[in-house]
Amino acid sequence: MELDLGAVRTFLAVVDDAHFTEAAARVGMTQQAVSKRIARLESDLGVPLLTRSRAGVKPTEDGAAFLPHARALISLADQAAEMLRARRRPLRIDVLGRGAASMDMVRAFYEAGDVDVDIVVSRGAPSRGSMLADGSVDAAFGRTTEPLPPGIERVPACLEPIPILVGRRHRLARRRRVPMEELSGLTAWMPGNARDSEWADYYRFLSAEFGVQIDSSGPFFGRDHITERIAASPDLITFGNKRQYPIPPDLVEISVTDPTPVYPWSLMWHEANRHPSLPLLIAHVKDRYRPFATRSQWLPAPDRPLFPAGPEPAL
Repeated sequence: MELDLGAVRTFLAVVDDAHFTEAAARVGMTQQAVSKRIARLESDLGVPLLTRSRAGVKPTEDGAAFLPHARALISLADQAAEMLRARRRPLRIDVLGRGAASMDMVRAFYEAGDVDVDIVVSRGAPSRGSMLADGSVDAAFGRTTEPLPPGIERVPACLEPIPILVGRRHRLARRRRVPMEELSGLTAWMPGNARDSEWADYYRFLSAEFGVQIDSSGPFFGRDHITERIAASPDLITFGNKRQYPIPPDLVEISVTDPTPVYPWSLMWHEANRHPSLPLLIAHVKDRYRPFATRSQWLPAPDRPLFPAGPEPAL
């Protein structure tokens, strides 16, 4: 005997709604078609499953015994179908910001193979764990120093050098690079640094260690507004690069050295995720990661254990 899963699903709808008319509306069939499906299922099983009364429909003793097995059958069928759909759908990747190094990593991964990807931009750490756990995204890039939620795994992905942007009237404007110590006492205007964000935490450490004042005051009206104000100021700087900001002619990007601040990107995913392309992304990121250079790069102290140092080049 082979059970018709459509009939089993219809049986569950009738039990849950307690009426044939409501169940028919739920499964998108006529009441007559629902009755025929139930009759066929009862015939296949050789027992009556439902009793009808003025109060509605309820399972017989055999129907009640069959009910948990019916739910398990439909649950397994739905899981199997979802697994196959997941294998066909694009790999959903949270890049945190479209102008960040994470976007470059995803683009390189996409161009290196034949994996379809969907780009997601989230709010960062507050939503990342739940999105990875419930499958809203398959993988996520970001900075994390706190213990990860249960089931979330991570690997170091990239250390992104962070330059500064200044206006052409700024005293540093003619420099191609500037030592970090020369930024001490300057003010970096960064209104997009939300107080509890992972990037604001990074700049708190940078400010404390090197004496750069981080000013996050004022509403964030967009990157155009930031570049306009920086370009017009003889004093303000901001941390960022040409990928993140539109660079007008009167704005200059300058590399920071001795040490170069680098933003620590990790790749995170949930251990239960079975998307067939996820291992390919993890392998791609691992293969292209370059270790932390302790003499020439700077990381906040909490990040350093997560980004092991590699061999330093000879001086």
